[in-house]
Amino acid sequence: MIKKIIISLCFIFFSFQLSAKTLEIEMLNKLGKEKMVYSVKVAKIDVDDKIIWKSVSKGHNVEFIGMPKGVKKFKTKINKDAEFIFKKKGVYLYQCTPHKAMGMIGLVIVGNDKSNLDKIKKVKLYGKSKKIFKKLLKEL
Repeated sequence: MIKKIIISLCFIFFSFQLSAKTLEIEMLNKLGKEKMVYSVKVAKIDVDDKIIWKSVSKGHNVEFIGMPKGVKKFKTKINKDAEFIFKKKGVYLYQCTPHKAMGMIGLVIVGNDKSNLDKIKKVKLYGKSKKIFKKLLKEL
């Protein structure tokens, strides 16, 4: 009986692990005609999915500046790859700290839950990020 329970629990655990996905986003100095950008501007993922930000070009990082209640601050070191597993549904707004005024921002929508979007809209943005944020909102 115990053997059956252990096998069942292993099956559930591994099934859960297989369903989680990983998305890679590159931090770039240039993409087409755009400068200082993330390769994916709006990521739509599920709970327990992981995003890996790849430091392809030097001088970039990831800093969460708006996220669902209860999510801890997340700020990476410059020039370092980083990853985050999204455990909470909602909208996450992030920026490259050195290039925030140049519009290097991105959004993550987890579980198609936009219940905290009004809070995200109140986050103070700088320079070109204000205009880009308005464009990103249209993609939601």
